[in-house]
Amino acid sequence: MSRTTITPVRAGEAQAEERTGPRKRARLPGDGLAGYLFLSPWIIGIVLLTLGPMVTSLYLSFTDYDLFNTPRWIGLENYERMFSDARWLRSVEVTALYVALAVPIKLVAALAVAMLLNSKRRGQGFYRAAFYGPSLIGGSVSVAIVWKMMFSDDSVVDQLLLGVGIDTGGWAGNPDFSLMMLVLLAAWQLGAPMVIFLAGLKQVPRELYEAAEVDGAGPWRRFRSITLPMISPVLFFNLLLETINAFQVFTSAYVVGGPNGQPAGSTLFYTIYLFDRGFGDYQMGYASAMAWMLLLGVGLVTVFLFRTARGWVHYTGDSGSRR
Repeated sequence: MSRTTITPVRAGEAQAEERTGPRKRARLPGDGLAGYLFLSPWIIGIVLLTLGPMVTSLYLSFTDYDLFNTPRWIGLENYERMFSDARWLRSVEVTALYVALAVPIKLVAALAVAMLLNSKRRGQGFYRAAFYGPSLIGGSVSVAIVWKMMFSDDSVVDQLLLGVGIDTGGWAGNPDFSLMMLVLLAAWQLGAPMVIFLAGLKQVPRELYEAAEVDGAGPWRRFRSITLPMISPVLFFNLLLETINAFQVFTSAYVVGGPNGQPAGSTLFYTIYLFDRGFGDYQMGYASAMAWMLLLGVGLVTVFLFRTARGWVHYTGDSGSRR
């Protein structure tokens, strides 16, 4: 009969193993190669579909290129040309005004709806789905066509306004109202920020509201002193995301105003003018320079938002404003 030999384990070694836990597997020579192999689809995609086109666009922004002939290096002429281009300046003005109007209106509407849906009520799931639905289809061409028809002369909106004594002659053909029509379309697509706001509201402790009610705080005071500070990170996230998206509006504006931003250039957004220069006039070098100016502008706005957020965005565990 064979004897089984039992090797005693020293007390110190057993205690050391309990402290450090189980030993990790030694790294094999092929582990790095396997990791890069699994990452290869993403690496190939970002090089071919993102970094490659970006580098090419940066190069073309310093050239005169019409898609058919060899690019000719002209240095900073495309960038200097923008500031003397009246239509480029008009596109910057229209886009900035749109961002200044659409983003706050959309966020206020999304927060208001989220607060209404935050309380328990019958059919809550249906209402959430109904308000979120427009975000799924709002950017489509068909919705933009229907929206334009709704705000045209003698359409539904025009007839309703005429019923209360307001004659606009149709928003789609009126330079004073056409931009506001697109702002309302953006506000109608409030589903995505609404869901994010709703998730943030769910994280606010009910004890804070109860304590405020005991102290005699009214609804507005509770909203200003509890709700807004507690959801300020979510508010900042939505503000940043919606601002970046607003600078890139294209589909709805193109359907409503066409490549020339009709009527009277009131819907000549930056992306519309960029597209028209690049694929309408075949001035791809100039369009590339416009694209990089847009990137620079969005980057500066993003930095500004991050710098100002230090004074009003509060995170869990902070004693005050984030410094």
